[in-house]
Amino acid sequence: MQYKDYYQILGVPRTASEEAIKKAYRRLARKYHPDVSKEANAEERFKELSEAYEVLRDPDKRSAYDQLGANWKAGQEFRPPPGWQQHHEFRGGGGFGGGAFSDFFESLFGDLGIGGRRRGFQQAGEDQQARIEITLEEAYHGVTRTLQVQIPEVDVRGHGVTRRKSLNVRIPPGVGNGRKIRLAGQGAPGMGGGASGDLYLEVRLLPHPLYQVEDKNITLTLPLAPWEAALGAQVQAPTLGGTVSLNISANSQSGQKLRLRGRGLPGSPPGDQYVVLQIVNPPADSVAARELFRRMAGELDFNPRAHLE
Repeated sequence: MQYKDYYQILGVPRTASEEAIKKAYRRLARKYHPDVSKEANAEERFKELSEAYEVLRDPDKRSAYDQLGANWKAGQEFRPPPGWQQHHEFRGGGGFGGGAFSDFFESLFGDLGIGGRRRGFQQAGEDQQARIEITLEEAYHGVTRTLQVQIPEVDVRGHGVTRRKSLNVRIPPGVGNGRKIRLAGQGAPGMGGGASGDLYLEVRLLPHPLYQVEDKNITLTLPLAPWEAALGAQVQAPTLGGTVSLNISANSQSGQKLRLRGRGLPGSPPGDQYVVLQIVNPPADSVAARELFRRMAGELDFNPRAHLE
């Protein structure tokens, strides 16, 4: 059998990055796809391109292929090195391609576990990425949103175009910031009957006026009057699930943190809500208020900076 130089077929150097290989394949596949190409050798060329991309897009296959060395020339008589099949196994990793692969490919990588060789010219669609912004309350309760996404396609003339698609997406309760939701089959369509890619939807939480979010935990800063902190009190504190009554111990200080177990974002287990106490002084904006502060200064033996001395 003849050696195939997959880098030469795609027109990229052996040092090409994954992105460069993908761009080269997309460009050539649009040119030679048999559904649209007028080139005389389009069918055979597209098969070669699909086979080359099947190998070079996969880090394991590419690494194994590179181990053959760079001294082989396209068209040279080739036999796999002794023990190749014992040292390299590529099972169940296929699924991409433009029909039957060559004997050269089969001698190196064997059966891809896709139920036999495919007929026709098929190409799986590319996975796509999109982002959705939701409020913290929507993350807590869950929400259904209608999204407009741009999906790249190849038209009948082989030109790259984009198509707007409307999707109804259910965001389940408890989805945290940065979480990705997979929408199977909602990515770019395949060619020649190939399966569509998937759409990965990244969730971003909008800033909240009350809460800070870390994973499934949320933090609330709770203002207290000086007498509530000094004498103790029972105050109302907001949570995502509704208002709760919170006991403030006497002699509480600013910066103290209370934990409300299970009051964060839902999950297994759910997150917690942390309440950070913040003592807020009333304004000294009246004669009576200023006099009260003077009395406190004179009668209370208190130095907030004693620990610094």
